[in-house]
Amino acid sequence: MNEKTKITLTPEQETLLIPLYTKAQPGNPLFFDPKAQDILSQVDYDFTRLRVPYKTVILVCQRAKKLDAVTRDFLAGHPSGSVLHLGCGLDGRFWRVDDGRVEWYDLDMPPVIELRQRFYPASEQRYHMIASSVTDLEWVKLVIAAGRPVLVVAEGLLMYLGEADVRRLLLQLQEAFPGCRLVADVFSRMTARSATRHPALKHTGARIGWGIDDPREIEAWSPGTHLLEEWFFTQDPDLDRLSPGYRLAYKLAGAFKMVQRAHRIVYYQL
Repeated sequence: MNEKTKITLTPEQETLLIPLYTKAQPGNPLFFDPKAQDILSQVDYDFTRLRVPYKTVILVCQRAKKLDAVTRDFLAGHPSGSVLHLGCGLDGRFWRVDDGRVEWYDLDMPPVIELRQRFYPASEQRYHMIASSVTDLEWVKLVIAAGRPVLVVAEGLLMYLGEADVRRLLLQLQEAFPGCRLVADVFSRMTARSATRHPALKHTGARIGWGIDDPREIEAWSPGTHLLEEWFFTQDPDLDRLSPGYRLAYKLAGAFKMVQRAHRIVYYQL
């Protein structure tokens, strides 16, 4: 029997285990990633200690499904485009959406990339891993995207940064890749203040640093930045696959903008 891989990460990096765990649950009616389940079986970690509520499993899988859909739509319109997945963790989006032509970059902290390389061997020339903090913007120089439309995906990332770092990141992306698109999930300010009480985050000790209420605030950061979509989890077309109790909860949540904006997905052109 092969020896399992031990996890040695910082509290913030350890949060990558939450989406890995949620995407590996075969009973989830919205999303299931067999690769996540395969990785889970190879990792020496007691995932029950994360105490991930089932509602979080549903939400994270909704997020993955929506971001996959946005990426597929982008590649349908730009088959030879470049995709930058910031804070990629152990996610396998490239293999879920690859159109055979995309130039793909997965970025995360060096310990995460080192761990990732054990599960995702670099067997495809169009696929690249970058080991760097997202806030150390020197990594931008490693992305070769001349003449290619660019989509930046930030999944479960921006809320862990401070507002100044988020602003610097977006302005650098706009400068390096003019006209690029950015899709990310964001918290409201109220959610950002209360999220550290989430049982999984309490276990890892990770801290939430940023939230935004009106997504159009970001348009004021730089001329040319334009909000394309603000998508709420209550808009998921597959909610009818959930149990009656969850369908009712989503219906009630959809009646209150403040609840809808607690956690949602925003899509910009920079």
